[in-house]
Amino acid sequence: MTKQTLAVLGAGALWGTMGLFTRSLAAIGIGPAGAILVRCAIAALFFALMIALRDPRAFRVAPKDLWCFFGSGVCSLLFFTFCYFNAISLLSLSAAAILLYTAPVIVVLLSAWLFREKLNGLKLAALALAFLGCCLVSGLTRETALPLRGLLFGLGAGFGYALYSIFARLALDRGYTSSTVNLYSCLLAALGAGLIWGFSEPFAAMTASWSSVGLCLLAGLVTCFLPYLLYTYGLSRMETGRASILASVEPVVATLLGVLIYHEALTLRGALGILCVLAAVFLLNSRSKKA
Repeated sequence: MTKQTLAVLGAGALWGTMGLFTRSLAAIGIGPAGAILVRCAIAALFFALMIALRDPRAFRVAPKDLWCFFGSGVCSLLFFTFCYFNAISLLSLSAAAILLYTAPVIVVLLSAWLFREKLNGLKLAALALAFLGCCLVSGLTRETALPLRGLLFGLGAGFGYALYSIFARLALDRGYTSSTVNLYSCLLAALGAGLIWGFSEPFAAMTASWSSVGLCLLAGLVTCFLPYLLYTYGLSRMETGRASILASVEPVVATLLGVLIYHEALTLRGALGILCVLAAVFLLNSRSKKA
């Protein structure tokens, strides 16, 4: 596997720890809305420190390009999380997760239109396997009657999730570094979350004790800073659609963590889903070797 492939897979694996950290943050009084602010603000701080130490020129953004960062930060990170939390409140977790993982399909189709990325049989097969795997891992049920609001929020989450790959690609193609893209995406998402849901409550919970501070720093590092650092690095050196499919290892990791840490049962359906996602990764990797 190439370094870029490993970076995107690593990003998906780190995003798979989100549930673990969400439960831990909830235990100290930081709900889902506060978690958006905390994760993104801490990640933005790490990106700012990295840029300051490595290349302060990367702070510069041309006013004409601000829309790219607004897109990746507000239209993607903030919007997808808002929609996903609402979908979870209106649907089962499995239905919400399945709708969220329409994102790779959206990315592949938009990338073919915007960036002229080819839609070949191997990519479509990998896409189908990855989506099937996510459905199985998420616990696809026979639910058919979904409330309209829940369906719209779920599809909105998938669309918002897909937009990060699109807007980040547009910013990268304009010559910005992955660190610049990540800094302003996370910063704008954090500011948006604070303006909508407030700054005081999550800040008070975070600073209640040193252990709370440490947990929040770790959550921001593991679920936001590192995965977006890895994903955007990989995205800068591979097709947008391919990167989105590879990141579908996220629910696989989340499932395995549930088995290992919370002793949740691994069903035959879940195991088949894991195999489907791994098969998709294998297909995409075999294509890169032939290229």
